Amino acid sequence: MPQILQIAAIAVATFGTGAATLSVMNEDIPDLVVPEGDWAATGALDGIAFRVYGKDLSSGAELEDEIIFRDGTFQSVDCENYCNFGWSDYQTKEIDGVIHFTTTAICADAPHTVVWYGTVTGDDISIDVTWTTRRWYWTNQIPIRVIGTAVALEAVSG
Repeated sequence: MPQILQIAAIAVATFGTGAATLSVMNEDIPDLVVPEGDWAATGALDGIAFRVYGKDLSSGAELEDEIIFRDGTFQSVDCENYCNFGWSDYQTKEIDGVIHFTTTAICADAPHTVVWYGTVTGDDISIDVTWTTRRWYWTNQIPIRVIGTAVALEAVSG
């Protein structure tokens, strides 16, 4: 076999295998799917904070956090302490007296995206969350279920 054909065969085998390996290594996982609807930046939850307790649905680990709604923005104290997520805009819609909210928090310093979707009824909150970390070689996602109760803003750290 002429040398040029040998080089071509090696290149095809190398690139073909490498491309297959990369596509298997970085299989993406979609973020939490938030129901469609008439979402709007209403500030309906502004001035409310919740002490929440959650569970990592994969590992069963127990979680505790404080979340704050202020001036049309949302913050998780744990997310802020972990990765400086900052304040994220949130949107709401009301269905039969229940306020639904959603927000997506993105860490500026690392490839973390946290999507929150929850409902607020009176002083009670229920939330589904996904914390997704995307790197070029793998994607990891932690699904979390959270419940909580409103607390005075003065009682919330942060």
